[in-house]
Amino acid sequence: MRFIALDSSTEWCSAALCCDGEIAALETRADHAHGELLLPMVERLLAQAGLEMQALDGVAFGAGPGAFTGLRIACGLAQGLAFARDLPVLGISSLEALAESAGAPRVVTCLDARMQEVYCAAYARRDDRWEPVLEAACLRPAEVDAPPGEGWVGVGSGFAAYGAPLALRFGTALSRVLPGLRPGAYAIARLAAPRFARGEGVDAAQALPYYLRDKVALTRAERLAQ
Repeated sequence: MRFIALDSSTEWCSAALCCDGEIAALETRADHAHGELLLPMVERLLAQAGLEMQALDGVAFGAGPGAFTGLRIACGLAQGLAFARDLPVLGISSLEALAESAGAPRVVTCLDARMQEVYCAAYARRDDRWEPVLEAACLRPAEVDAPPGEGWVGVGSGFAAYGAPLALRFGTALSRVLPGLRPGAYAIARLAAPRFARGEGVDAAQALPYYLRDKVALTRAERLAQ
């Protein structure tokens, strides 16, 4: 199977091309230029592989949680690529993609959600799947629960932004922390491949971002009260 994976859920922008299990990926720091960068990255990957858009069998994208605008960009491009060719679409959790990037069997994922909050979840690897131990949530760092047991690896920008309060919450549960890891198209492609094989793709019209919260910014009063 040949499919494209897209991610613009953070300040980074990435695309990957999976051809029968082989994955090629491109990534760059985009800040606010995701909309200008993502499609050219897809076109470059296809050109490097000597393929046309018509050769694709599906499209996967980082569905969130993450930056609201970035999630809409990735979802919109995935829908646009899929609509014209009647391709299945898969939305992959950004937190699960972050866990996939960790290279560890038990992972606490934590992304900086701004507004003094984090997107967090905990996953354990079972065969070729990630099983949620703590479901995805948007919380203040002081409200985050620790997963049961020890030997967990903490990953993501939330640990860079709120290291001290999170360390108090997790205590001895974490064996190490990798704050520089982020979700990306390579990890999304790895997660999407077996799911496409199981026929889990949906019609492009059904593909939606997963925001996890509906608030983009604090009000002036809320900022002053912090």
